[in-house]
Amino acid sequence: MRRSMLVLGLLLLFPTLALAQDPVRKLKVVASFSILADMAREVGGEAVTVDSIVGPDQDMHVYEPAPADARRLADAGLVLVLGLGFDRGVQQLAKSAGFRGELVPVSAGIPTRKEHDHGHGKAQGHAHGAFDPHVWQDPERARAMVRNIEAALAKRDPARAALYRANAERYDAELWRLRDWASAEVASVPKDQRKVVTSHESFGYLGERFGIRFEAPQSFGTDSEPSAKAVARLIQQLKRDRTRAIFLENIANPRTLERIAQEAGVRIGGRLYSDALSAPDGPAPTYLAMMRHNIGQLVAALRPAS
Repeated sequence: MRRSMLVLGLLLLFPTLALAQDPVRKLKVVASFSILADMAREVGGEAVTVDSIVGPDQDMHVYEPAPADARRLADAGLVLVLGLGFDRGVQQLAKSAGFRGELVPVSAGIPTRKEHDHGHGKAQGHAHGAFDPHVWQDPERARAMVRNIEAALAKRDPARAALYRANAERYDAELWRLRDWASAEVASVPKDQRKVVTSHESFGYLGERFGIRFEAPQSFGTDSEPSAKAVARLIQQLKRDRTRAIFLENIANPRTLERIAQEAGVRIGGRLYSDALSAPDGPAPTYLAMMRHNIGQLVAALRPAS
């Protein structure tokens, strides 16, 4: 009896030991947004349950904490956030909710762009020179995110480190194939025609990787409206550069881009998924599906008619 009580006490004091002793018990992981949650599911596989604070088709930039979110964070065994200021609200909520475990920013060590590297029309109230948080839009940087997720899972649940490593290696191979496929697809579009407008500056890493020029009336966030001056300047630039297509985003209000398209005489090329996945029955329910959808939409709109 005393031995059983001692074991129970140890498990309560050391939850990592509890996971190691019970291989059936799943690690509860909470991710800040849907794209990150999908990556965590790929790496964690059957050993984890993953919950997303900001779900499909929802905008992290305008996230407002809810009591249910606090409860989910308090019960988590591991919390994954992007960092770079993208999900600051979730990080603050985790602290106030009493989360005592490890909160891991998966962008650690990943090279980032700054606002002044690209772009012209800055959102009102957005700091010049801020880091671009949208690192997942580059498959190479996504591979680095996966490595950070694997390390976080293995540290929290060392008994299943080999499983996480195997899952991460399999997923890494898929990301490698995605990168090669996307490169070949974009190569079919003449370089001088790779000009695109989106709602906010969320595709800079994608453009940098594959040689596509993206413009936007808003900077990295969607929590404020673009200025009239920024919109007017973008319309003039579109007319001058003969930009081929404007793309709506699943998380953004389409009214500004629809007005820009009308005044600049540019057609709407389709809808891209930037900061969130689609619902399960949509075209972008996973990160891999999202990237293939976006590249497919872009190439179809930019490729010259045969």
